[in-house]
Amino acid sequence: MTERLPLFPLGTVLFPGLVLPLHLFEERYRMLVHDLLDQPEPRRFGVVGIELGHEVGEGSAHRLADVGCLAELHSVTPHRDGRFDIVTVGGQRFRVKETDTSRAYLQGEVELLPEEEGTDTGAVAQRVRVLFQLYRHRLAAVGAEVAEPVELPDDPVRLSYLIAAAVVLDGPDKQRLLEAEDAALRLEYEQELLMRENRLLQVMATVPAGQFLDGSFTPN
Repeated sequence: MTERLPLFPLGTVLFPGLVLPLHLFEERYRMLVHDLLDQPEPRRFGVVGIELGHEVGEGSAHRLADVGCLAELHSVTPHRDGRFDIVTVGGQRFRVKETDTSRAYLQGEVELLPEEEGTDTGAVAQRVRVLFQLYRHRLAAVGAEVAEPVELPDDPVRLSYLIAAAVVLDGPDKQRLLEAEDAALRLEYEQELLMRENRLLQVMATVPAGQFLDGSFTPN
């Protein structure tokens, strides 16, 4: 299934089910919000990771990821000077088929992607849960702020996305998790990444943590 969407290039990877607040001040994105508010609900646009370039400025994103995530608009707070604060929640993943630059903001033809559980998720899901709890413990041990514990879902798809959003990783690792074909494969990737991060944190146990180890995430 394909549809045409406004696209929002962003230096952050959005995952299904996760909350993403945005502060919009560029004219093109003010126009985007006005256009969305003129539409019936659900109001949504596509968030796509920037692989080359930056977020702000005309023509700033030079290369985008192939796979992004729908952002469903939940609240809009306008400011007197025309800026907006919005709150979105990640929806379905999509693959960008082609882009259109005819408007002030980017648009694209996208193919919506299915959410598959995959096979034999039980064992890998349990290993990921254990590794994630160890990861939180080791983050705290190096002085990082760790968010309050949340109840990890039983559903492997939801679990895979919550873990993907919660672990502090660089952009390519996050994008790899978003692009995984199904939850089983995503959980396998997370097992590898958590083992790597736990080894690094064990080495860092006596080294002061930097700001990049804040451990924060906002599950839906």
